[in-house]
Amino acid sequence: MSFKSTMDETPSGSGSQGIDSLGLQVMRTLDDLARFSEEEGALTRRYLTKEHTEAADFVMQMMRDAGMDARMDALGNVIGSAEGDSSSSPRLLIGSHIDTVRDAGRYDGALGIVLPIACLGFLHRQGIRLPYPVDVIAFGDEEGVRFQSTLIGSRAIAGDFDPALLDATDSDGIRLADALRAFGLDPDAFEKARYRAEDVAAYIEVHIEQGPVLEDEGLPVGVVTSIAGATRFQVKVVGQAGHAGTVPMRLRRDALVASAEAIASVERICTSIPSSVGTVGILHTLPGAVNVIPGTVEFSLDVRAESDASRHAALSEIDKAFGEIAERRGVSITKTMTHEGDACQCAPWLMHRLAQAVQAEGISVRELPSGAGHDAMAVARLTDVGMLFVRCLEGISHHPAESMSEADAQVASKVLLRFLESFDPRKTG
Repeated sequence: MSFKSTMDETPSGSGSQGIDSLGLQVMRTLDDLARFSEEEGALTRRYLTKEHTEAADFVMQMMRDAGMDARMDALGNVIGSAEGDSSSSPRLLIGSHIDTVRDAGRYDGALGIVLPIACLGFLHRQGIRLPYPVDVIAFGDEEGVRFQSTLIGSRAIAGDFDPALLDATDSDGIRLADALRAFGLDPDAFEKARYRAEDVAAYIEVHIEQGPVLEDEGLPVGVVTSIAGATRFQVKVVGQAGHAGTVPMRLRRDALVASAEAIASVERICTSIPSSVGTVGILHTLPGAVNVIPGTVEFSLDVRAESDASRHAALSEIDKAFGEIAERRGVSITKTMTHEGDACQCAPWLMHRLAQAVQAEGISVRELPSGAGHDAMAVARLTDVGMLFVRCLEGISHHPAESMSEADAQVASKVLLRFLESFDPRKTG
């Protein structure tokens, strides 16, 4: 049976078993998954926490209900496997992340897990077996909230996990290696999470756009061309603490004022360099008293750009600015890199296949870059990658107001099904 006949002939009144209910199924499941949160009334789900366990168990049951085998690898990634007719064919990987930022929306990451499982479950119920195997991967850590190192899960499956990260600590001083053990995993077995390149045909990720372009153009989905490169640092500024009432302004070595100037320089520099953006999202001040001049400040720094050349140019200018500020204000400014990812180009042959699937739904093809980082960036070291963006309300993401529609979830489901129909792991052109 071809997917075309299944998609075109399945009656809309066939309830949860029909193709026309996939969007509703996806949205309801996303609501259910959002229940697993560290905070009541807000969605926060960090890597290797109790809530991660609960969400992982939920996803594994979804996979099994969809006719897949489900397991967890050594880094906490949940993997559901749907075997194909050909045991010798390389696997198509489809995935996204299960972790969230603090006070998050419910679609970032989770959509790219729930939607492909729903599609594969539909095919399973129709008795359709793909000619090639598919693995759906729910990566344990993409956001980097807990250990300040992003893409841990996807780097592991790509064979690019740095074992030095096992000594990274969270805000409570817990080492990643110890957190993995407490989670029931073996940190020394991280290499077992790795896929062999010869066993993988490609990687596809479905994700909300996290930007306003598709909504502005009235389109439910778009095909991603590239993913911006990103570099992250922890910055430490050390001056001299002192009494707020007794140290004259001209003699102060105020770490917070120096930090404020440094942060303002990031805005100035990234505004002037094409496609680059810079963000400071975390700032800690010590000793943190109302009547004490701040002696030490630590802040995060995230610099991104569509091209690596622009990103490196911005980083060079930021280094110069920080050096000048430190000398003039009598403080030290040091940066510790916590993440670096080069810009990632999506494979043209996968973009073409996704575009064909979009067109088959009667939708104009919009190609657009991603300014946000994704697991696809790490997986690109293993295999060719492609991404499908789904429209989100006002481009809002990493926020509780993050929203998308059931109608767009339905469109994305049908596009993915058409992509699965046309996909041939032997053809890369």
